[in-house]
Amino acid sequence: QVQLVESGGGLVQPGGSLRLSCAASGFTFSAYPMKWYRQAPGKERVLVASITSAGGSTNYADSMKGRFTISRDNAKNTVYLQMNSLKPEDTAVYYCNVKKQGLNYWGQGTQVTVSS
Repeated sequence: QVQLVESGGGLVQPGGSLRLSCAASGFTFSAYPMKWYRQAPGKERVLVASITSAGGSTNYADSMKGRFTISRDNAKNTVYLQMNSLKPEDTAVYYCNVKKQGLNYWGQGTQVTVSS
């Protein structure tokens, strides 16, 4: 069965950096695009970034462009989200996602808090 396990969240000061990881199992990781979403308190879950199956193409939400970088290591079945120049408004639970055979799969999420 599909499993996604996020890690790497925590408390960071404004302007700081974090690297999130999502370890995937239960499917052929290298065959699927992967996405990162986030959900702030009281708000809807929104797309942060996406990456194609081979990692050759990435896309970002406008507010993350130039600050966040999505990448993947297909040998390790892991997708990453490098987050730099973090702002308080980046505070949210971050989820990785894969859509397989029409179904969305989610991890448990990792909390990122940006605060001084």
